[in-house]
Amino acid sequence: MDRAIRTYGKNGEELSLTYADIEWGDFRRERDRIISELDIYALSDRNISQEMIDYRQFLRDLPSNYPGELANDACDAWNNYVKPQELS
Repeated sequence: MDRAIRTYGKNGEELSLTYADIEWGDFRRERDRIISELDIYALSDRNISQEMIDYRQFLRDLPSNYPGELANDACDAWNNYVKPQELS
């Protein structure tokens, strides 16, 4: 989930960059969808890397680690998180 809104000119040059406010409901729906997609990595018959364990925990903890009226800080933290190699 990215808050950045970019506009580009005819030649492909970036004209402006603004950031949208993210509501917690929208944020949680997207986070829950991603966690659900990652569930396959946590099945008992698979070896899950520590990176993936940490990433899943990071996603679950976002709402409590970034309290506030809007989910902007949580969204920014998620975008800056280095994803596990399995997801590259």
